[in-house]
Parts: sequence; C-alpha cells; structure tokens
Amino acid sequence: MSQFPQFLRDRYGTDISHPHIRENDVVTCLLAHRSIRAYRPDPLPEGTLETLIAAAQSASSSSNLQTWSVVAVEDPDRKATLSTLAGNQPYIRQCPLFLAWLVDLARLTQIAEQRGLPHAGLDYLEMFLMAAIDAALASQNAAIAAESLGLGIVYIGGLRNRPEEVASVLQLPPHVFGVFGMCVGYPDEAQSVAIKPRLPQSAVLHRETYQAAQNEAIAHYNTIMRDFYAAQQMNVAGDWAEHSVKRVAGAESLSGRDRLCEILNRLGFPLL
Repeated sequence: MSQFPQFLRDRYGTDISHPHIRENDVVTCLLAHRSIRAYRPDPLPEGTLETLIAAAQSASSSSNLQTWSVVAVEDPDRKATLSTLAGNQPYIRQCPLFLAWLVDLARLTQIAEQRGLPHAGLDYLEMFLMAAIDAALASQNAAIAAESLGLGIVYIGGLRNRPEEVASVLQLPPHVFGVFGMCVGYPDEAQSVAIKPRLPQSAVLHRETYQAAQNEAIAHYNTIMRDFYAAQQMNVAGDWAEHSVKRVAGAESLSGRDRLCEILNRLGFPLL
C-alpha cells in the first residue's frame, strides 16, 4: 500500500486533499524527509560518497560557474573538533560521514590569476550569494540521493558559528567559506523521528502577487505544532510563532553569527 497519502498528511499535520498531486517515488521520498540526529555506526557502502557527489553535481549551477566545493570528513578526531565548533552537536561525531559544503570562489580566482585576467567581479556580494545558492542546490540533491539510498541526513548550520576555526580545521584557502554541514548515515531506528509538519501552503504559496495577511494560516500552524511537540514529548516554550521569533530576537540569539560579515571579510570576501 502506498505511503504517499500518510506522508502528505504528516507533512501538514492534518488530512489534506490534493487530487492533482501525482504520486511517484521521487515525490514520496521528498515528503518522507526527516532530520536524523541519531546514527548507527555502520560504515557506508563503497561508492556512496561518490554517488552523492555525482547527484550534487547534477544540480543547476548559475552560469555553470560551479562555485561550490565540499569536504568529506570521516576522521573521528576531525569530526569531534567540528562538532565542538558547531555547538557540541553529538551527531557530527556519531555519523560515519560529515560533509562540509563550501562557498568556493578560490577556484575562479586561481584560474583568472593563472591566465592574467581580471577577477574583481568575485569581490561582490552577488558572487558570494550565487555561490551559497549553488552550494545549497548541490547539497539538497545529495540529501535526496542519500535518502533514496536508505540513509538519513541532517543539515548543520552551526558550521557558521566559528567559521575561522572551521576554515583552519578544514585547511580552507582564502575565498572559501564553510556555509553549512551535513551529517550522513544510517538512521538509528531505536530513536523514532516523526515527519515534522510545515506551514500550510496558504502561508508560503502566493499567486501572482504576495499576500501579507497570514494570521489565519499561522494560527492554524501553531495548533498543529502544539500537537506535534506534545506527541514527540518536546519541551518547547510557547507556540511555533513565539519560538521562532525568539530565534531572531537580536544579536545574542545568532550564536556568534552576528559577526559574520567582518569574518567573511577576513576570509577573503570583500562583499562589495
């Protein structure tokens, strides 16, 4: 029996009827996504990493500039150090494979310098943003590929907490920045993880023009998430809206990332 209807219900936390959504294995895999924070120690089959990277390189890339790279980390000591730098997240130590996804403008810098050509365009915010988008597109392809192979993943934004130290651990040259990480491995099924509901489509889908009135959709989602938190025995203070706003309350809530612009300048990104 197809799991598609149940995954669709879980994704929105309520019964939902979308008769025009066409079921297939790819969409079902996408709907089943969960962030995995507990992994079995089993090593990954030979060729898994290369398969994930091939999938990543199959993502779209702006102007085919391919302004991203990735460092695959399997060494326990290096994973432990990265775990500490990323806020002591234990699953970085636990997963068999940790991927550090990089904004990489060093490659084009080197090509231009070797050919004696100008490359001042790389100093602009647009190029950094483009590279970050390219890295995100590539990593999501890898994530989908991993999940299709029965693996689990979780993104690690904490890699941006202490980016200069991350750069040192990964031996990143100037013009390269660790934008986020990704744990990869077999989920530890002893620790059940439910599909987390998302905002209703009425909050994120705008037709023709942006619709600012979202109070009803957010109130509905607050109720859905209250039930989810209770079912998962998660001790979350307040509703989703309050919890989310606390994450953006001020510089102190950004885990050191409030200094990101000046740090990027030191790592070789003028961001003009």
